[in-house]
Amino acid sequence: MANAPIFSPGMPVFTGHAEFKCRLVAPLLGVVLLFFTALVVTSPAWAEGEVMIAVIYPDIGEPYREIFAKIIEGIEDKVGSRVANYPLRSDTDIGVLKASLLRQNTKVVIALGRQGMKTATALNNDIGVVVGGVLTVPENEARGQPVISLSPDPALLFARMKALMPAAKRVFVVYDPGFNGWLIKLAKEAARVQGLELVAYEAQDLRSAVRFYQEIFSAAEGHSDVLWLPQDSTTVEESSILPLVLQESWNQGIAVFSSNSGHVRRGVLFSLYPDNVALGRSLAGLAQGILISGENGRRGMMPLRDVQSAVNLRTAKHLGLNPGRQQGFDTTFPEQ
Repeated sequence: MANAPIFSPGMPVFTGHAEFKCRLVAPLLGVVLLFFTALVVTSPAWAEGEVMIAVIYPDIGEPYREIFAKIIEGIEDKVGSRVANYPLRSDTDIGVLKASLLRQNTKVVIALGRQGMKTATALNNDIGVVVGGVLTVPENEARGQPVISLSPDPALLFARMKALMPAAKRVFVVYDPGFNGWLIKLAKEAARVQGLELVAYEAQDLRSAVRFYQEIFSAAEGHSDVLWLPQDSTTVEESSILPLVLQESWNQGIAVFSSNSGHVRRGVLFSLYPDNVALGRSLAGLAQGILISGENGRRGMMPLRDVQSAVNLRTAKHLGLNPGRQQGFDTTFPEQ
């Protein structure tokens, strides 16, 4: 009895250990193989251990090199592994670059900067493209792929401004329609949501921009009107227009906020500027979406929503504001 096999009635009795193991293991192997087959079929390509995302960017000096490094850091954080990156020089051979990307089975390229975008358009049509690190792109060029601009979302700017100045009613802006027309469309809706009136002046040259600023400062009232400076080389020219705006706004007590963080150091009340690591994560998210769906999804220009904030405390005090009560400013001037 001690050596009797322990089987229930009706169970076939095997005379050898090898036959028993074979009969028992074979069904289990079938289940395991079925599981892994389903996993391979249903898993997205980027989850199989092969990232298939690459980054191309201009090989230029600081501070841009550090900016690109931070964006790449965010991309790698989002995808969970290292990604191939290719610095672009003036002598970069597009054919060699394309061959290298295809050899690595690259499916999506994240192109940073104007040079990155220009290079990406020359690549194989089977490679998807996501663009970041640019201010604006002509509509016909942006139509084919998602482009995250370096211009902060007007909705975020206006919400921050309204928190600082609840009594504000009007926002003035002077812009070049060829450069920022797409952004002003978004700004009109953002102003409406905040209960603001957006008064926008189109200026295609420096002379007309100066004239519009003179009209604004003649009509603006300090307690209810504010001025927004977008990133616009025509209407926010650094050597002539910006000093004029800063002087008049200080004299008349008009609050000015900007899409360019460098203006805060010079006297603008506040600005929003890119959080480069978070921007990298957003770009990687768009790239992963292309890998999963096989298509670009949302296309065209998108404003920057991954932002940090800067405030000029001296200007705030001059305007009778106390931004110290407002939470969330990442940088203050003068530096404390």
